[in-house]
Amino acid sequence: MNPIQLIWALISGALFGFGLSLSTMTHPEVVLSFLRFTDFGLLLVLGGAVTVATLCYQLAPRLLAKPLFGEVWGKYPSELNTRTIGGAAVFGIGWGIAGVCPGPAIAGLGSGNWPLFLVVLAIFAGAWVQGRFFGS
Repeated sequence: MNPIQLIWALISGALFGFGLSLSTMTHPEVVLSFLRFTDFGLLLVLGGAVTVATLCYQLAPRLLAKPLFGEVWGKYPSELNTRTIGGAAVFGIGWGIAGVCPGPAIAGLGSGNWPLFLVVLAIFAGAWVQGRFFGS
């Protein structure tokens, strides 16, 4: 990565973290009330994020010959198999227990929610276990 790409990555990450914090996704109690179907405010956040991401992933490669800060558009093949389903289940269980997923957990640290440090440690531990014992 060149310095311009790193700067834009930092700006994008800061904007993403600000959005997560603004939407209260960095507060586990808000996320857990959403998962218990008692507060649907995060449904608007989710809908907005899916809409923007879908538009960007569909339109950007059609409108631009190459990425703004890259050489070529990346293609990442994926397949639905038992490992994907199992990983999604473990991710969902962890999300339900902790009340945050990785992005909001890290953003929550930036906003001073220090109990999320344990969640981030658990995320790294899970990534290490997956890479050590189940990596391809």
